[in-house]
Amino acid sequence: MGLRVLLIDDHTLFRVGLEGLLAHRGIQVVASVGEGEEGIRLAERLKPDVILLDMRMPGLDGLGVLRAIRKAGLDMPIAMLTTSSNEQDLVDALRSGAQGYLIKDMEPDDLVVALRDIVAGKTVVAPDLAPVLARVVQGESLSGREEEKNPFAELTPRETEILGLLAEGLSNKAIARNLGISDGTVKLHVKAILRKLGVHSRVEAAVIAVEHGLRQSQQTAASD
Repeated sequence: MGLRVLLIDDHTLFRVGLEGLLAHRGIQVVASVGEGEEGIRLAERLKPDVILLDMRMPGLDGLGVLRAIRKAGLDMPIAMLTTSSNEQDLVDALRSGAQGYLIKDMEPDDLVVALRDIVAGKTVVAPDLAPVLARVVQGESLSGREEEKNPFAELTPRETEILGLLAEGLSNKAIARNLGISDGTVKLHVKAILRKLGVHSRVEAAVIAVEHGLRQSQQTAASD
């Protein structure tokens, strides 16, 4: 069965063009609207598989829509589709519960792959933003979690070790190789880490790890 997508973007021509492109690739746009409040109502009513959401809109902007949808208790994946490669926009979107941050000039086929990955539970960030993401994960200018107690208190030693490697930007495969365990085991540990930290994505987990000074290199890693 094809993916059901809700498109929220204030540019009519862009919406119409994107609907056509997605339809050609077997993806159904269940609704296409240019206004945030209406988008929120439709998200509640239609329960799409994924929402494509513009960042910059008059009235309620993309982040406002994203937060309202999450506040309403809806947990379907949401991908920001934007022209902005602003670092703070990226961080704010991921922190507010977006599973994707995609740039509007990407190839249609890449967009389809990204949508399928997002629906499968991955967090997808436009390749051009990888350097921005790397800087963010290096811990520049991100604060606001000081009031929390040690966020890692619930993690097992193995989970703490994996989170440290995750903060270094390693993939599941690389972590598995590093620790001599299977990919599947790493996946289960990552799932547990996200649950215990109360975050949606490994990117958010990595940001928290770096903010709190947790790096694999700072641990007594016996993995070499």
